[in-house]
Parts: sequence; structure tokens; C-alpha cells
Amino acid sequence: MKKIESIIKPFKLDDVREALSEIGVTGMTATEVRGFGRQKGHTELYRGAEYVVDFLPKIKIEIVVAEDQVDRCVEVISNAARTGKIGDGKIFVMPVERVIRIRTGEEGPEAI
Repeated sequence: MKKIESIIKPFKLDDVREALSEIGVTGMTATEVRGFGRQKGHTELYRGAEYVVDFLPKIKIEIVVAEDQVDRCVEVISNAARTGKIGDGKIFVMPVERVIRIRTGEEGPEAI
């Protein structure tokens, strides 16, 4: 099993969720986060004063899938989240040692 974490632009969340649902991903966690990378934030004007906004709003999506689904999920997330502009985000893939469904005690792939 693998955990896929994606950092995307907030307005792309519905597109990514729908695309993952179409390929059979049944669950995900989405969290509002703030961060920056090469985009380095931007400047804004507030009451006549200019200030720098370093941390931009993003969405972090977390899913756990079977090994054979990883490449397809990464492809789907990339395509659904891409705008072609700086700040589109990142995808991280990492191993998952153990998954347990709390309600039933199921472990492994059955618990996903």
C-alpha cells in the first residue's frame, strides 16, 4: 500500500475528487493548508499599505491505495490539478506499513 499526498490549488479540489472517484478511489482526506514554493507568495494592498503574503492557501489531499493503483492515481491527480501556471502543486508517494479500520479491526487492503 502507498500513501499519496497532493498539494493543489483550492479551486481544483472538486476536479481532482471527481477524477479520483471515476477510477474507483473511495476515500480521501482534504485539508486546507498554507505554504509556498517557487511561487514565493505575492504582494497585496490593504488600506493603502503594501505587504507580502508569503504563505498561499492550498489544499492537501491524502489517499491510501494499493500498489497497483499508484501510477493511475498520480496521473489522474496531475491531469485534474494542472493549470499550467506556477503553483500547481506537488505529489508525494510514500509507503504505508499498516492500515487498520477502527470500527471492524480489519487490517491491510481490506481496511482501505
